[in-house]
Amino acid sequence: KDDENINSQPFMRWRDRFLFSMEGVNRAQAATGEIKGHYLNVTAATMEEMYERAEFAKELGSVIIMIDLTIGYTAMQSMSKWARKNGTILHLHRAGYATWARQKNHGVNFRVIAKWCRMLGVDHIHAGTVVGKLEGDPNAIQGYYDTLRLSNVQANPMRGLYFDQEWAALPAVMPVASGGIHAGQAHQLLHYLGEDVVLQFGGGTIGHPDGIAAGATANRVAIEAMIQARNEGRDYLAEGPEILNKAAKWCSPLRVALDLWKDITFNYTPT
Repeated sequence: KDDENINSQPFMRWRDRFLFSMEGVNRAQAATGEIKGHYLNVTAATMEEMYERAEFAKELGSVIIMIDLTIGYTAMQSMSKWARKNGTILHLHRAGYATWARQKNHGVNFRVIAKWCRMLGVDHIHAGTVVGKLEGDPNAIQGYYDTLRLSNVQANPMRGLYFDQEWAALPAVMPVASGGIHAGQAHQLLHYLGEDVVLQFGGGTIGHPDGIAAGATANRVAIEAMIQARNEGRDYLAEGPEILNKAAKWCSPLRVALDLWKDITFNYTPT
């Protein structure tokens, strides 16, 4: 995807970026026979500029566009209506949410933001990882995911859900786990977040010593090995490292990734 900071700066030359990105998407589709996409960030200073960028992305054949939370809720809903009308997926990056949701003494809980964004009609939203750079309380994050994915949310105080909520026919939102995740966490990601989630291994792909393609292979093999273990009835959370090491015996990119990322930690406390 585009980075959340890659939006409206004059030096970004967004048209060139969109063209180069879609060239890569088309090459990947031709090589694999699979549908690929790149989240083209259309965030800009005005609605007119965002519509212009979104139209250009559509003309290039992109199936998905991206906006940042910083554009505000009216603009997000306007882009949601545009995406519905034009048949594109709308990815919402929650850039800036921490100024509201990560303060301990004031602000708005992300669960509330998740509800607002579901009501205004986005398709994806970053919702936490449990592990990685945007780690948090597992129960709270699972509560966010329930709020986004379920049609009928049952009260579960452990997850921060204090009353039942029926969403009726309002579409769900696909939660996105992004920020410091890597192949070595595959068992934890599957356990805490389930299957209906977008796993974005950014640095965990690009940072692979053997290149981006090797990084992508490592992540894909790790997730597929873990799902296979789950389907076989194994205790994949407890056996996760063993499952990954076994898969790495025949997948050298995974072996390199596991050796590289195994000691990575993010030790900090939010204010």
